Amino acid sequence: MKKNSLSSQGLSLSQAQSVSNLCNQRAIEIAARFTTVNNYSKTVTIYTSTGSKTVTTVAGKKLPVDTIALIMEKAGLHACQAFLMENIKAKDQMLNEIKKAVADISSVVFPEIYKTVNPVILPEVQESFGWEQLTPAELNEYTEAEAFAAHIGQFIHKDGILMGLRRELPEIPSVEWMAIKDGEKSPVDITVHHTSEDLMVLHEELAALHRKYEQRVNYYKSRVKNITTEENARIAKVNADAQTLAAKANSDAQITYQTAYKAASDAVQTIRMEFEKERQARIKEIAAMRISVDQRFQPIIDGFLKQIDNIQE
Repeated sequence: MKKNSLSSQGLSLSQAQSVSNLCNQRAIEIAARFTTVNNYSKTVTIYTSTGSKTVTTVAGKKLPVDTIALIMEKAGLHACQAFLMENIKAKDQMLNEIKKAVADISSVVFPEIYKTVNPVILPEVQESFGWEQLTPAELNEYTEAEAFAAHIGQFIHKDGILMGLRRELPEIPSVEWMAIKDGEKSPVDITVHHTSEDLMVLHEELAALHRKYEQRVNYYKSRVKNITTEENARIAKVNADAQTLAAKANSDAQITYQTAYKAASDAVQTIRMEFEKERQARIKEIAAMRISVDQRFQPIIDGFLKQIDNIQE
């Protein structure tokens, strides 16, 4: 399980869920602002016997002036939401695990005939082990970097909005003609509101940001792989040592030994009573846990909490 940011103080889970929902709503609103963006508007002047009038056939909608800020805000919202949902799930998982736990009575020895000792062979770990070794701050940085890289990359991808605008721009004609009636055409005014230079500058700025966050993502992925490889090397040595010790134990082991069955039963009962007492205390402790907010997400969360408070008032 990944590390979490749960502690005795911070954001309640009900607040976290509300903020997560608001993050999602705001991200949807930002995405909607780019769905109708185009490169130009079209107008046509219609002449009649009584005069003329100009009609807009294609309404123009430029990229917002704060495009970069919106993309960055959208990525930040998704990163914040991921942080909150991970900690909500972490608390639920902790409660489920402690509720399903059983008392460890392996220390209690009952009478039994000696059995051949089989070494405990540890399985190799997967990359999830490497992720578990990172600190909450490192995991949060990875989550943030991955979100920014994904959302910026989506916007500047060859099939993204920005590349679509850049491809279309050179193909826009300087003039078009519209048939007003048979044998008579009227010129259509075409107003281009982006320049190739503008779009190139925007692309270069976003591409630089994308490379920055992609490098952090790749750094953590590489680091996790190295941690996993080193742990598996350690496990291989442990397994080899375990097999050696088991072979020696089987050759030297005695056939019989004694224990008192009743004493063992009493010990089991005592262990289970203490275990249940500790489990109930742990459940109470986990239930009271809150989310300690990483500073990188604090401004977003504070803004939404203020919004929630104003609604409740």
